[in-house]
Amino acid sequence: MDRPEVRKLVIVGGGTAGWITAAAFARLLGERLSIELVESEAIGTVGVGEATIPQIIRLNAILGLDEHAFLRATSGTFKLGIEFVDWGSKGSRYLHTFGDTGMNLGNVAFHHYWRRSAGEAPDPKGLWHWSLHQLAADQARFGKLERVGNTAMTGLAYAYHFDASRYALFLRAYAEGRGVKRSEGIVESVQRDGESGDITAITLKDGKQVSGDFFIDCTGFRALLLGETLGVGYQDWSKWLPCDRALAVPSERLPTIVPYTRATAKDAGWQWRIPLQHRTGNGHVYSSGFKSDDDAADTLLAGLDTKPLGDPRPIRFTTGRRAAFWAHNCAAIGLSSGFLEPLESTSIHLIQSHVSRLIQLFPRTGDAAAERAEYNRRCAAEFAQIRDFLILHYHQTTREDSEFWRYCKHMEVPDSLTHKRELFAASGRVGRDVDDLFRDASWVQVMLGQGITPASYDPMADQIAPAQLAEFLANLRTLIARAVASLPNHEEYLRQHCPVDPALLAA
Repeated sequence: MDRPEVRKLVIVGGGTAGWITAAAFARLLGERLSIELVESEAIGTVGVGEATIPQIIRLNAILGLDEHAFLRATSGTFKLGIEFVDWGSKGSRYLHTFGDTGMNLGNVAFHHYWRRSAGEAPDPKGLWHWSLHQLAADQARFGKLERVGNTAMTGLAYAYHFDASRYALFLRAYAEGRGVKRSEGIVESVQRDGESGDITAITLKDGKQVSGDFFIDCTGFRALLLGETLGVGYQDWSKWLPCDRALAVPSERLPTIVPYTRATAKDAGWQWRIPLQHRTGNGHVYSSGFKSDDDAADTLLAGLDTKPLGDPRPIRFTTGRRAAFWAHNCAAIGLSSGFLEPLESTSIHLIQSHVSRLIQLFPRTGDAAAERAEYNRRCAAEFAQIRDFLILHYHQTTREDSEFWRYCKHMEVPDSLTHKRELFAASGRVGRDVDDLFRDASWVQVMLGQGITPASYDPMADQIAPAQLAEFLANLRTLIARAVASLPNHEEYLRQHCPVDPALLAA
């Protein structure tokens, strides 16, 4: 029997996940679908995703959002990368930037020329001497720069820091303006078809019933629809990523709003610092097996750069993912689909990528076995790739100063990560998967930053004479320094293009 067409989409849960989903579907499938989002103001949201990666620019472009208006509404700032402090070893520091380091020559990546020039005892930090993003971050500068001078070297790649709760409100206004209906209420029960097992409706505590043809679960860690109702299990990755708790607290704004996130390794986890225009976002991600909650709170507060604006808020999680991301006529988006700690600011990206993938594969009718299988395959691959990248930060370390770091250093890791580490250590080559979220430049920076120095380099880098290589490196450094000197101060750029309403700054 033919299955009916999918005409009514019901999104259960709001927050960043729910409203990104609603906004994107309204923009791209709004003429075909009736969209209703159900949320309750009585249920809080988990706001760990205030830092992003450049892919969010594409989402905003698809939605047609004005960048400066979006940053004004969310008290946002610009982000050139993430500074990692004390990870590979205590006292170490490196910036994982969004851009390439130096400039490639032909088909040979720049870091091979750097490795050749460095000789027998290279300093891994030396690569960043030719990083446009590092120099701009060091001087707290930001501006739109497409490329460096008249060269082929690309300019500043960037993302954003913003207040996630304000972003959700901003997208809510966008979605409702495009016909999305919002219903207030807490879900009391879920109804399923007795024959197919598909979800047919949800019933709210006030008795209202919301029916639909397709449901999206944005209910957070609870996963009310995909987990509790449809019984989709959870894959626990704690053996590789042992942190299972976080404490979050806002503090006063930084004296200088720098254009990067900071992640500082602690004795049983790490602490984030995210600079916004009106405040600073802070949090401590840690493992309860190696640190008590009280000690974690003390560590968080002691590590703040500015005065706290409240008490630390606890968050509990289990790193991993759902065994399937789409089952029957329901897909999970956001925390209901799985959780990877925000070490590389991938939380909002995973929402965005899953929404994009779901729209690409969205079924015309309820019979969607092939589309469902492909969606689950792609989502599973992306989660595994990001998982390996995060594990690299913990496992590739010389630290043994605490029980936590000894565990991380000596734990067994997935074979897929071991291969990448061994290949880079031998020759500086990157064994990146074709569809990996993180580019070669990201793997290179984190491998070097965590202490892996390649034993050799691509032999094609020997094609340039020593004198030519020295001249190339010197000229490149001069061009980079000149380009950064032309950029405005980050705060000056914000004041000129996207100043926040004083009322929001006081909120």
